[in-house]
Amino acid sequence: MVNFTALSKQHLLQGCRAPAVFRAAEAEYKPAQIRLDLAPDQSKYNPTDEDLRDAAGKLQLALNAENVKDEERLWTELINKYDGSTAPWRADIVGRAYGNRGNARSRQGKMDIALVDYNRAIQICPWSVDPVLNRGVLYENTGRYDEAEQDYRTVLEAMPNDPSGWNNLGNVALAQQKWAESAGYYQKAMQLAPAFSFAGANRTLALYAGGQTNEAMREMRSLLRRYPDFDDPRAALAAAEWERGQYERAEGDWNRVQDPRYADKEWLLKTRRWPATLCEALQAFLEIRMTKRGNSAA
Repeated sequence: MVNFTALSKQHLLQGCRAPAVFRAAEAEYKPAQIRLDLAPDQSKYNPTDEDLRDAAGKLQLALNAENVKDEERLWTELINKYDGSTAPWRADIVGRAYGNRGNARSRQGKMDIALVDYNRAIQICPWSVDPVLNRGVLYENTGRYDEAEQDYRTVLEAMPNDPSGWNNLGNVALAQQKWAESAGYYQKAMQLAPAFSFAGANRTLALYAGGQTNEAMREMRSLLRRYPDFDDPRAALAAAEWERGQYERAEGDWNRVQDPRYADKEWLLKTRRWPATLCEALQAFLEIRMTKRGNSAA
């Protein structure tokens, strides 16, 4: 039997801001209300129920799908078979299936129908934090920051110690250039989950963009002492060092960045969503670097 309480969350920290044209019905925002007190007592499910065993098996198959298209298909099969069930476990399993299908569709850029799935999951499982959090990520990634913020705050009202909620709230503030506010949210996420390294990396971006460059660089170096292969603060530190005239340090740090996407300005701005000031510093460094190499080759 699947341990339903152990199903993974898709706490998306950063996503591609995919353009989306929402149909009117999907575009209308419906505030969520999380009711933890309505969560079902799973111990009362009948383990000999053949339909439950079949649904649990289909759920596990979808979780273990080899690719996102197969995952979407398997969630759809589960939904189609059991959405009309009157079994006591129907809302629990089918609601999760809707939420997870929304995740799969969102990862494929199918934002309009992903939103439909999240709304359905929120309706079926009013006790669940996950579809509200993930709907917030969808709103954030499509530039609907007010709706994203409201979803994240709804999550935090129900679960004030959820580090992903605080981190994602920081993302919304960062996107709106509220540097000090976003840094505070990231700090809260780090306090709740000290190993949440991406919250730390996000905080350095907010500090840097807000003019606290010395503190930002100190925190970048602190992260890199704990996580030497963490490309995000390594690339950010190279940009900051170049801007401060520390050219050899910048070159040394950049040479340790393994992810080629950090050399892509569009990816940095639109997907990773670095603040423009830091992105421009890195691009200036890379342009000078390429020019010097070209001159040396000549």
